[in-house]
Amino acid sequence: ALPVELTSFTALAKNDAVELNWKTATEVDNYGFDVERKTNDAWQKIGFVKGYGNSNSPKSYSFNDNSFIQNNTVQYRLKQIDTDGKYKYSNIAEVSAVPAKFALYQNYPNPFNPSTSIKYSLAADSKVKLEVFNIIGEKVAELINEYQSSGNYTVEFNGSKLASGTYIYRLQAGDFMQVKKLVLMK
Repeated sequence: ALPVELTSFTALAKNDAVELNWKTATEVDNYGFDVERKTNDAWQKIGFVKGYGNSNSPKSYSFNDNSFIQNNTVQYRLKQIDTDGKYKYSNIAEVSAVPAKFALYQNYPNPFNPSTSIKYSLAADSKVKLEVFNIIGEKVAELINEYQSSGNYTVEFNGSKLASGTYIYRLQAGDFMQVKKLVLMK
């Protein structure tokens, strides 16, 4: 008999996260599961979920990968670890992580000095323009002006050459346009 009988392992994209779910039929000496994601052709541990130890009844587990997804397809696997340190890998679960909608997110940190991250999602391939304006509407920076594939993106904005104050950043992607405020404090 197998120490841990894994009956299912699925990955589902939800907004800016991936929800992983798996079930076991039985467990013997199950310490837990390392959750691994394939990044740049290498597997990396992104979390751990404690096992039930010993069980003769089905058990359900879940894990949310809340890190911002940069690829269109993401692969996951589980490393099931016994209490004696022995381990076995699960099958690979793959998910298409194309965003369901266009979105511009609030920069972080905000307020910032001198740089901040701006994230956005493209539901379809688009001509993208991301610009920063001062409070009277003058353009002070053009961060992106190019055609981009659908997916999630992060851009660093450095305001070291600007005065302290409130600025506006605007994303245009096809017919989509959204505006947010950011605050530079020196």
